[in-house]
Amino acid sequence: MAILVIAMIVVGGATRLTDSGLSIAHWSPIHGIIPPLSEKDWNDEFALYKTIPQFKLINSQMVLSDFKFIFWWEWSHRLLGRIVGILYLLPLIYFWVRGYLSRKDIPMLVSIVLLIGVQGFLGWWMVSSGLKGNRIYVEAIRLATHLGMAFFLLGLLINAAHYRLSGEKAHFTKNPWSIIVIIAFLQILLGAMVAGTRAGLMHNDWPLIDGKIIPDAYFQLKPILLNFIENTQNIQFNHRMIGYLLAIVILLQFRTRRKIKKPDHNAWRLRAAFMILVQIGLGIFTLHMFTISPPPTITGVMVGVLHQLSGAITFCMIVLAWKTYPNYRS
Repeated sequence: MAILVIAMIVVGGATRLTDSGLSIAHWSPIHGIIPPLSEKDWNDEFALYKTIPQFKLINSQMVLSDFKFIFWWEWSHRLLGRIVGILYLLPLIYFWVRGYLSRKDIPMLVSIVLLIGVQGFLGWWMVSSGLKGNRIYVEAIRLATHLGMAFFLLGLLINAAHYRLSGEKAHFTKNPWSIIVIIAFLQILLGAMVAGTRAGLMHNDWPLIDGKIIPDAYFQLKPILLNFIENTQNIQFNHRMIGYLLAIVILLQFRTRRKIKKPDHNAWRLRAAFMILVQIGLGIFTLHMFTISPPPTITGVMVGVLHQLSGAITFCMIVLAWKTYPNYRS
């Protein structure tokens, strides 16, 4: 299930990078599983897309063949979401009815299936924000909520899988990797805000940002809170700084006062350290692959998707390093 959620994250990233997320302008949880099967069906779907601001303002020259390209990305993303729900729910019911689940496991397993349902609703809540007014993209804060829930589910599944395999529970308060998990999750939300506001397209020089160490417009908007939601310089700068902070905190774990004699934890924290460095490198590379104009190339989209995939793998490594940390103060 965790692998399927990672696939969802990757396909969702490709859907966003190809500007395909608004191509299906309706929410049909059951009927929507069937794609257009005739020319009339395609024309009806295209006609619905023509009513939304994105088509009117930036895609008015689009023809049916162009629409089919973006439609298939969004349809595939939604189909994969349905598959995730079915492949989790049906075995859960089977194992529960057959008595294979212990009472202490049921609340956690049922909460995951409920959150999968919530995630489907959040996906439409996000899409609906781009269908009204003069918006041509979804709201960044809704995109961050949707992606954040995906990673939260991924973390829960990794946690549940490791517990089933090892029987070990992680102690949140006594575990220094707990703060690393929190920082990593914050970084994911910031990455979604960068994507949702197109901040990476607007400020894509490195190591400086717009030629400065600290951007001039960091607290330009009033009230100050708006800078963390709408100020693209602020959002892009924060995403970089939290990335550096995450790398530093992970690397500092190798300087622990007491040598941790637990091979699985040492292996996972080494993998996490390696992946965070890879992720930073991919982030820098992605910055230079995208600009506001011309539209992103296939290579650029692939690099962006790879950055998102690497982020998911890095998060899994961090969660596993947290799970395998010994239950004692070091």
